[in-house]
Amino acid sequence: MTRVAIVTGSSRGLGKAIAIRLAKDGVKVVVNYHSSRQQAEEIVREIVAGGGEAVAIQASVTDEEGVRKLVAETEGYFEQSVDIIINNASGPQPELSLKEVTWQDYLDQLHFTVKAPLLLTKTVMEKMKHNQWGRIITIGSEVVEIGNAEFSNYVTAKSAVIGMTRSWATELGGFGITVNTVHPGFIPVERHGEVTEESAQGYISGVPLNRLGKPEDIAAQVAFLCRDEAGFITGQNIQVNGGNTFGV
Repeated sequence: MTRVAIVTGSSRGLGKAIAIRLAKDGVKVVVNYHSSRQQAEEIVREIVAGGGEAVAIQASVTDEEGVRKLVAETEGYFEQSVDIIINNASGPQPELSLKEVTWQDYLDQLHFTVKAPLLLTKTVMEKMKHNQWGRIITIGSEVVEIGNAEFSNYVTAKSAVIGMTRSWATELGGFGITVNTVHPGFIPVERHGEVTEESAQGYISGVPLNRLGKPEDIAAQVAFLCRDEAGFITGQNIQVNGGNTFGV
């Protein structure tokens, strides 16, 4: 059976790599975007040119109506329910000291990291339960292990995903739905500007595999967790960072 996946915030960066990889594995993919329509449609064209199936759908995943629209349009386009949710969307990630940071800064991060996955899961889970199959995967961050200074708004939000993943995995496991989080290391994407191995040597020097990660490294782990073969893996927080940290 061909599965349907929604990859939030997939017009660029990690989401783009994940969408392309899932399509290569035969998954029907929704390239979700907020404002980057042209980029999202370019990814769809790339997927289709490679023999995959995809559609670009605009929606704000931190808004209840936006999520309902996203799921309804997905089901209408592919004429089947959603099997896979990849919670990847994120917003600005300002680095702020404790003196500077506000509660609103915390809420801004929680909106993408906790609220969006909650809204999406609640919207799709009944049909997943009925089908006795589902995959919910959230993109976390190695910062939950490192505890970066002057970044508490982001670190706190990503840390919340750990407990959320474990609790949802326990509650949904009996319905054949697995819930996992993939925690990337520092992987340069568009938001980081130009990053070279030389300019990132300070970070690389602490990574046992002695290189920066690539978006495709994360996409490969996500793709595996979406397969039937990964059906006995749930509630896990998986670090994909070349050994920079050793799990939570």
